[in-house]
Amino acid sequence: MPVLSRLIPSPVVVDISRGALDDLAGLLADQRISSSGKLAIAVSGGSGRALKERLAPALPGADWFPVAGGTIDAAVKLADDIKGNHYDALVGLGGGKIIDVAKYAAARVGVPMVAVATNLSHDGLCSPVATLDNDNGRGSYGVPTPIAMVIDLDVVREAPATFIRSGVGDAISNISCVADWELSHRLTGEKVDGLAAAMARTAGESVLHHPGGVGDDEFLVVLAEALVLTGIAMSISGDSRPASGGCHEISHAFDLLYPTRRASHGEQVGLGAAFAMFLRGSHADAGLFTEVLRRHGLPVLAEEMGFTADEFVRAVEFAPQTRPGRFTILEHLDLTHDQIRDAYADYAKTIRS
Repeated sequence: MPVLSRLIPSPVVVDISRGALDDLAGLLADQRISSSGKLAIAVSGGSGRALKERLAPALPGADWFPVAGGTIDAAVKLADDIKGNHYDALVGLGGGKIIDVAKYAAARVGVPMVAVATNLSHDGLCSPVATLDNDNGRGSYGVPTPIAMVIDLDVVREAPATFIRSGVGDAISNISCVADWELSHRLTGEKVDGLAAAMARTAGESVLHHPGGVGDDEFLVVLAEALVLTGIAMSISGDSRPASGGCHEISHAFDLLYPTRRASHGEQVGLGAAFAMFLRGSHADAGLFTEVLRRHGLPVLAEEMGFTADEFVRAVEFAPQTRPGRFTILEHLDLTHDQIRDAYADYAKTIRS
């Protein structure tokens, strides 16, 4: 009997631990990513400066490139700055914006990319997608998966807790995303990659059911692992489907309709996921989602996120236009403006009771 298998795109090394940054040079050399130490390192202009001072003595062969914002223009500029210099790898050192800029630039130049995350705000840390602001708002660009993933829990703890809370919302939204994927399979025949779905759902449930909080190392490890696994799930499926459903359509709608007022990605998708679970008729699951979101300090109502109920209804109504061709609970129900308004009122009443 033949033994069948498939190759799964994933980092060659994932290091989630306290003090992981202190051995970054050794890790890259041991894994033969950069034995020469000739690295390009992209950092933010804020926290990146302090990290540069800390790491520069151990990385004497590295060139440092400050990055201003998570835009397509910044990514193209970084690619232009590093091309032709024959670097072993490009290291993205910072939060989600810096990592996404580095992923895009590395893909454009054709060098391996190492993600060194300083916060846990979303599942893009290890995904094959770079989300960058452009002239039309915000776009998603396909890129290779990082060759290595490093998360120093000591550094993560120094970041504002809002970043960790955002990661919680993004992680648990996987459960709603996979439910949308399976709904599409049943109703439209869309193919579901079972391994990718299982990985994304398990990652979400590990965070949803963990009793710890943002100040707990054990919880931070589980959250970091969940975000990394979600990125790998997207690589396995070949797109963002395991971690992008109706909840993400709602978030994209907020980004497009209210670009100067949007909340964090995790806050938006967390609320979107709770509402999507309610729309499925699963009030118990919606209740669990809102309970966990509240426990971690995340909003469960539009008003807690700085939006009116009418603005939320408008975002939900607009949401399907953000991902044409994607089938979720929103496309399935195809609710009118008044039906969305009534559903949100029922949701708000249910979670308050």
